[in-house]
Amino acid sequence: MIANRVHHLSFAVSDLDRSRRFYEGVLGLETIDRPDLGLPGIWYEAGNAEIHLIQTPEGADVGTRPKSITPLANHNAFAVEDYQATVDHFKRAGVDVLETSAERGQLWVCDPDGNVLEFITAP
Repeated sequence: MIANRVHHLSFAVSDLDRSRRFYEGVLGLETIDRPDLGLPGIWYEAGNAEIHLIQTPEGADVGTRPKSITPLANHNAFAVEDYQATVDHFKRAGVDVLETSAERGQLWVCDPDGNVLEFITAP
């Protein structure tokens, strides 16, 4: 096997301060050291992987994001302990949620730039 684990997930963002409020304030992620890469960005620890936010320069093409929350879009999934508590947390934070059910254990949200994030409970 060439890849044996996920090292990091990278998200292009247009406004780093706005994204920080979501990834730190809503998701509760903590920052980790990031070298100077010549572009604004921030890194987070997320379990055994990292989340890298990169502020895209004006006019950079990072692809088309979906117009609404959809599990069909490219997305990254994060494990959570409690489905309903996660749904309730996002709703209290004013984040739109695409829900399934506690039995199915999957939900999706979008970050401020429209990147789709899935949250899933272990079976």
